[in-house]
Amino acid sequence: MRPLTLILVLAHAALVASLSNCSSTSVQGGGWEARLGPVPVEQKVTPVQLLGEVHLIQDMIPRGTYGRRSYRPMNVRSITIHSTQNPTGDAWHHALALKRGALRAPKRPGGNRIGFLTWHFTVEDRATYQHLPTNEQGEHADFNGPGNNHSIAIEMCEHRGNDLARTIDNAAKLAAFLMYEHRLGIGSVVPHHHWRRIGVSPEHKDCPHFLLDRGREGATWRWFLDRVQSQYSRIIPGPMPRI
Repeated sequence: MRPLTLILVLAHAALVASLSNCSSTSVQGGGWEARLGPVPVEQKVTPVQLLGEVHLIQDMIPRGTYGRRSYRPMNVRSITIHSTQNPTGDAWHHALALKRGALRAPKRPGGNRIGFLTWHFTVEDRATYQHLPTNEQGEHADFNGPGNNHSIAIEMCEHRGNDLARTIDNAAKLAAFLMYEHRLGIGSVVPHHHWRRIGVSPEHKDCPHFLLDRGREGATWRWFLDRVQSQYSRIIPGPMPRI
């Protein structure tokens, strides 16, 4: 195993990169549909049961430290889907990096506001880690824009050995739960690409690159939204944790 410090450095380098050169295809959701099959919409679940399917682990950045030095409340209006673009870091290592303040970013007017990268959830094939409560702002999308100010961020892991198709499916389940929790519609689920990053070129990031088509929201992204909506249709009233 690589030394932990090296893993954290690699995670930082990958996460602060401004653009991935990867591309995706648009056939059957980039091929993900063939891997996953249709959502079993007839298998109904309560909100807490759906959350259980993504194996949520709450491992928060401690209040008053690093990316949570100050309390920044958030009125949730959307859910932003990201990819880590990091081949070495799993969800646990991303949680550790966030708690240790390892994912720094230059703090500047019109740019990063707190000197750190932060987001709410990191999803992989076997688990989902939560880093921030969903009523607090992260620093993941568009500086002082609506993506950071009003959006819950979900990062999907790309590390070696991770089943990316299952990761995408877990992200769809988590997005459906968050839609239900915050009373949002499917139009509120957007890719990182949706948000404009003023002062950065290109302004719209190719992220999550494997759900976009040549850097744009196309057939693959529509497939993902259909999957989120199908997972949402499985939900029936029941225990509703506030996360």
